[in-house]
Amino acid sequence: MIKNPVPWPDGARCAVAVTFDMDADSILHLEHKDSHRRISATSMLRYGPEVAIPRILETYRKYDIQQTFFVPAWCIEQYPAAVEAMVKDGHEVAHHGYIHENPIAQSRDEQLYWLQRGIDVIEKYTGQRPRGWRAPLYNFSNDSADLLIQEGFTYDASLMGDDIPYIICTDSGQLVELPSHWGLDDWPPYVHSIDLDYVMPIRGPREAIQGFRSEFDSAWEYGGLWISVWHPFASGRLSRWAEVEKLIEYMLEKGDVWFATLEEIAAHVMDCIDNQSYQPRIDSLPFYDRPVEIKGPDKI
Repeated sequence: MIKNPVPWPDGARCAVAVTFDMDADSILHLEHKDSHRRISATSMLRYGPEVAIPRILETYRKYDIQQTFFVPAWCIEQYPAAVEAMVKDGHEVAHHGYIHENPIAQSRDEQLYWLQRGIDVIEKYTGQRPRGWRAPLYNFSNDSADLLIQEGFTYDASLMGDDIPYIICTDSGQLVELPSHWGLDDWPPYVHSIDLDYVMPIRGPREAIQGFRSEFDSAWEYGGLWISVWHPFASGRLSRWAEVEKLIEYMLEKGDVWFATLEEIAAHVMDCIDNQSYQPRIDSLPFYDRPVEIKGPDKI
């Protein structure tokens, strides 16, 4: 099923990263000029840093694992206690935009400005320059790879082009891509909000977690990579997080699983490439240098 699996440390069958995007209310303010009046929506989103993050960190301490949190820099400034707690427990704080802005809607210079502004905030509050980035809402633009390479990032976690790590490259250099996909994102089963313009039936935690567990079982069976994308305000809710705890316990009991931060996974992949124990697939970006035009007798 996977022709070139990564040789994971200590003979592990798969690598696991339970990653979080702590967006908080950053996702509200750019979309709604009257966001200050939307108290209910703001309270829902503030639940993430104020209630869910302490709960999530307690679980990680319980199982002695370190993981990756993608945090918009504006959220770091607004909720410093949550980020300080992450850093204190040895977790990675990675870049997720400044205020969850959309890179695709920005010029190259605008993207660079917000990328650098976010880097400065992360360095100030964590003492470390970020090594990884996930584009807000996966909005990785045709300029993103170049800018990340320019700013010294080692990996990206925005794309969905494979089941295992691969390399994305431009004329400027290369990055390790650590892919996930919507089937490993908690937004589809859990998020329902008129204020966020996303209205879908909410699935019960036991039903929703089955999809994540099935994805893990396949990654374990075939030597893959399992990167889940969770949001504290959604999956940090009491019954939902209880199911995530059970899933972590299931993974640990199954054994031969490497829990790691994405920075650690990216570094391991590069080591394997350097010692020639892994030959990754390579994508050259951008895929197209201009809009695709289809010529014919009739418009499509």
